[in-house]
Amino acid sequence: MHQLANPQSLQEAADHLSRHDPFLAPTIARAGICDIVPHDRYYQRLVESIIGQQLSVKAASSIRNRFVELFDGVFPAPGLILEKSVEELRSVGLSGAKVRYIQDLSLQVLEKKLVFDNFDQLSNDEIIKELTAVKGVGEWTAHMFMMFSMGRLEILPVGDLGIKNGIMKLYGLKKLPTTDEIKKIAKKYHWHPYETVASWYVWHSLDNKPAGE
Repeated sequence: MHQLANPQSLQEAADHLSRHDPFLAPTIARAGICDIVPHDRYYQRLVESIIGQQLSVKAASSIRNRFVELFDGVFPAPGLILEKSVEELRSVGLSGAKVRYIQDLSLQVLEKKLVFDNFDQLSNDEIIKELTAVKGVGEWTAHMFMMFSMGRLEILPVGDLGIKNGIMKLYGLKKLPTTDEIKKIAKKYHWHPYETVASWYVWHSLDNKPAGE
């Protein structure tokens, strides 16, 4: 069974990381308990992730709001998205590629090629494989999904630029860490089984809101 984010597990994570990682401890003391709250709006979260790719938070929010307005202010089910033309979807500021990605996701959900109901029983690697089969969904999006939607606590988002920047500054590295270097730091300072929470604190050390929230 995977440990999930809840008030008790997040407190245990903060205590564990404070004991084992002197570089993270000051950020933990300042930031308080991690505030990840899992939810089951999986489809909506993935659409929003696609909308927000390579955009600032502000721009992504603006396009998301215009997207929802196309559907009378209610986040649409997959079938409703597929009823809209490419032109209608592009009119809210989506690129042609993002329209194709959202349509592909909607079709896979409708055709039950992507079934969220069994995700709780899948391993992290199995979930990454399922999600990255959708056009426009890469490993980074899958990591954010498992962290912030599912609330799994042992996810280490090695491809995230904020994590790389935060680790470089916190641990006094001269350049951005490689994937292997991130994994070595996580192992050295005993982040497991709370890699998600450690990453959340690394983001906070940059005074950034975590990218997946």
